[in-house]
This record gives sequence, structure tokens and C-alpha cells, in this order.
Amino acid sequence: MNVMNVLNQIMQQASGSGQQGSGSTGGMDLNKMVQGVSSQLGGGQSGGSGVDVKSLLGGGALGMMLGSKRGRKMGGKALKYGALAGVGVLAWKAYQNYQSGTGEQPANAGQGQPIEQLQGQAQERRGLEILQAMIMAARADGHVDAQERAVLTQEIEKLGPDDELHAWIQQQFDAPLDASVLAQSADSPQASREIYLVSAIMIDDQNPMERAWLDQLANALKLEPAMTRQLDQQVQGAA
Repeated sequence: MNVMNVLNQIMQQASGSGQQGSGSTGGMDLNKMVQGVSSQLGGGQSGGSGVDVKSLLGGGALGMMLGSKRGRKMGGKALKYGALAGVGVLAWKAYQNYQSGTGEQPANAGQGQPIEQLQGQAQERRGLEILQAMIMAARADGHVDAQERAVLTQEIEKLGPDDELHAWIQQQFDAPLDASVLAQSADSPQASREIYLVSAIMIDDQNPMERAWLDQLANALKLEPAMTRQLDQQVQGAA
């Protein structure tokens, strides 16, 4: 499946670039993403890597997932959504902050790597986990009706998923909304953190159903409250 090709394009929508460069079918440019996220978190200087709110409001797969067609106010949260472009880095930073709070040195062994540092099949698998988390978060408020699903499917098709990935995405819309199933897909503690973080970015904190989904997910992922607080702080810092 060409999941990273599709996921990269969604993340480009999040960062405001909107267009996929030719030949960007494999891997992520970690340095570029970190630079972009850093500029966003540092105050959003208008230097080309900031978040283009219009690209979010204008639709696209990400815009549909975030519920722009349902009138959700997105402008004030544009930087939060832009953090999708560096979700692995932010999740790792949250883990480091969590370890610092315990007075221990980060025990990196066995934690897994951020998605931006993975390659090949390992990155494809993590990409599926992230994409699944995004779809489940989009469904958490129960408002993805048949018409919206059709439009969202059209937007995803524009990203060029292969037949296998297209079928997998449709399965995610039909599958029960089950946090335990999503948690079981996590292949490492870092994957669990990324799944939670991308879900926290996607949901609306003011929506009780979406907030309840995030709490269920944290429990299913077996994330300690102190860890989820650090992850939430990363999201809030990007908002």
C-alpha cells in the first residue's frame, strides 16, 4: 500500500503547503518538518512554512476529516492542525519531558522511533496506524453521514491511494469505533504516543463525544496520566 504517499499529502495540507512535490513517494523530510513545526510553535513567523488557514477551510481530505463542512471553527486552531506534520517529533518530545519529570534519563531502548525516522515497511505500518487514528478521530462525534463519507472518499481518491489502500480506508469507515482495536495496532510505545497525539490534534476538546473517545483511547493504549498530560501539552502548545 502507498500509505506514506497519501499520509504525506494530508500532512502537507496540515502544514499549509497543499501541493505534493513530484517524486515525494517515499519517506518524510524530518529536518523540513521539524523546522516547520518549530516555526509554528515559535510564533508563526510568516516565512513560507507557517500554516495557511485557507488551505484548511478550503476542503481537501484533512479539511473534511476535521469537519469543516459541519461548520467547525478552524481558524483559531490552525497551528494545532499544523502540528500533524511533526507528530512523531512532538510525541517523542512529550516522552522526554515525561522522563525528565520522573527524574530519570530517557530509556530510549524499546521505545520505537518517531515515524519521521522510520523507513520502508516500518514506516508504512506506522503510517497505517496514524491514518487509522485520524479516521477514527474524525468519526468520534458520530456525524460522518453517507454524503460526507462520499465527499471525503472523493477527496482521499485525489491523493492517489492504490486499490489496496482504498479498500482499507473504506473498511475503517465501516468498522466499529473501538479504541481497543486501534490500540492493538500500536507496535511500540512511541506508536501509542503518536496515535494518541494525532487523535488529540484531530478532536474538538469542546465536543463531549470526541473528548470521551480520546479518554477511552488513552486507557486502551495504557498511557499513564502523566504521559497523556505531556502529550496534551504538546498539542496545546501548537494551538
